Amino acid sequence: MALYSEKVMDHFRNPRNVGVIEDADGVGEVGNAVCGDIMKIYLKIEDGIVSDVKFETFGCGSAIASSSMATELIKGKPLSEVLKLTNKAVTEALDGLPAHKLHCSVLAEEAIRAAVRDYYDRHGIAYDPKDFPDCDSCEGCHG
Repeated sequence: MALYSEKVMDHFRNPRNVGVIEDADGVGEVGNAVCGDIMKIYLKIEDGIVSDVKFETFGCGSAIASSSMATELIKGKPLSEVLKLTNKAVTEALDGLPAHKLHCSVLAEEAIRAAVRDYYDRHGIAYDPKDFPDCDSCEGCHG
């Protein structure tokens, strides 16, 4: 069995939504000091829906694939759904990741949550802090 699924390899070789949104409504950046991966997610929000999303990731193939897939999963979705995205959903959409690379999907989830929280903060939108739990599942994920 191959270490990486065809979907992981496709999103690594042909990442979707790479780039910067200069006038982003929300930006989230997270990093993992253990592996050195850094993800930055940019959101454009219109009427509570993610109208555009871009990412910049410095990291391994799994980190790039996780970023790419996560952006695909939230594009066109309302923020209420975006906040329900889990690292498990990202991993499943990629047809799995090796156990030692699961932290990459965690970073993708955290970067998206950070971008949504930034959007709420910038626009003075009240939110439930429980929607933005700290990551207890990994070491040093916060950037």
